[in-house]
Amino acid sequence: MKQFLSTLIFLMGGLSVIFAQNKQLKAYLDHKTFYAPNTGNYVEIQLQFAGYSLKYNAVPGGLQSEVAVQLTFRDKEKVVAADAYRLQSPVMRDSVIEDFYDLRRYALAPGVYEMEISLQDLHTNTAPMTGKQNIEVRDFEGKPSISDIQVSEVMVATDSVGIFTKSGYEMIPRISNYYSNEASKLPVYIELYNPEKSGKSIGLKQTIVSNKTKQEVEGFTRFSKHEVNQVQPVIRVLDITKLISGEYTLEYSLISNSNEVLGSTSYYFERSSDLDEEISAESVVLDPAFQKSITDDSVGYYMASLIPISKPAEVKNIISILKKKNIEQSRKYIQAYWVMSATVDKPYDAWMKYKNQVQLVQKLYGNNFMKGYEMDRGRVYLQYGPPNNIISREAAPSEYPYEIWQYDKIKMFSNRRFVFYNPDLVNNGYRLLHSDMVGELQNYRWQQQLAKRNSPNRNIDDPNDGNSDHFGGNSRILYEQK
Repeated sequence: MKQFLSTLIFLMGGLSVIFAQNKQLKAYLDHKTFYAPNTGNYVEIQLQFAGYSLKYNAVPGGLQSEVAVQLTFRDKEKVVAADAYRLQSPVMRDSVIEDFYDLRRYALAPGVYEMEISLQDLHTNTAPMTGKQNIEVRDFEGKPSISDIQVSEVMVATDSVGIFTKSGYEMIPRISNYYSNEASKLPVYIELYNPEKSGKSIGLKQTIVSNKTKQEVEGFTRFSKHEVNQVQPVIRVLDITKLISGEYTLEYSLISNSNEVLGSTSYYFERSSDLDEEISAESVVLDPAFQKSITDDSVGYYMASLIPISKPAEVKNIISILKKKNIEQSRKYIQAYWVMSATVDKPYDAWMKYKNQVQLVQKLYGNNFMKGYEMDRGRVYLQYGPPNNIISREAAPSEYPYEIWQYDKIKMFSNRRFVFYNPDLVNNGYRLLHSDMVGELQNYRWQQQLAKRNSPNRNIDDPNDGNSDHFGGNSRILYEQK
């Protein structure tokens, strides 16, 4: 059985890593590189601990966890920096368990280093969790350049000084680069270095580029002039309210007086929004191949089958068209959908692949009451594709029938898992119980619910309650294994 899982998520401007231990601890790691005149080049190591994943002890005023952290930086085989410390979480009051953060800075010469990290929950008996990651320290000294892009969860002006303060602002790092529909702001901090080498002032260009179209997104391109300083902080708060769903790259470039690009830095992020591009089916001329692939009595079925892979705004359009029961309009919408959505394959080929998947999930997961694409397993299959591994337990002494699906890769996310269970024991009616995929149902008491008959729920405020071992209960082991 593995002692830890190390899952890489690649981000522009740094690597973000998820570390998860087989019993409790889960943490997120990122790094950014900066420069200070009296220090030189340095790296910021940013940690976010999933609050629910640690064990807490009672202290005056609430609950508190404690983690042992060890960091080692190696240049080939030589240790160039090391650190070890005990980190206490903030006191969690009223049993409200939240994530907490840590940030450490280390002066390092430019180059590529192997960083080894060890994390241990000091309130449990579990062994330390370890992982390795290569990091690059960029050289900012003596030439016009830009730091990595620091995006924050919270950015507020402050007169105090602490580990999260810089240039008069307190900045809690944002390690995830996924922005849901609820996210409206993207607070950005960068530093410009040595602009005096290029003249009395220097230009800064800001763009957001769609990774799908490779075009600049209208409304986000901005030019500004900056005074001569050895280190010039720049703070921007981008309004992404009107940014539609998609994958994007935010980029800043230093521009000389002669319009030469002197340096650049970028940040990849993913946006999910209700403000999606509208699919216009009115002007569509029906392709005979599309017409032939769908019989009149199945148009509504295949129209509705698009819902699992559609954005919220698209779902509203689909439901509206379905209510009209207009066969021709539905045919046009299906064709328009694949014309807009198909990337690698031609629209018709992409549609036929999806149609085959719809038929497969109907056969595997449909029942007398619901279509296959309406079931949770069918929806997940259509949305993310077939899992790389399925663990099925139709009978267990203490647990409802369940399945654990594991995906090696979903977009930018690695090693994502889904737990489905059948509490009714009939009709192939498996429901999604828990997933660690962003945007999916996350139920950190899923083990207790899976074995509800034999694991009474004593204290709903205790994140460690309801997960006691019981005969035949090996779902946690199966969930963690890879």
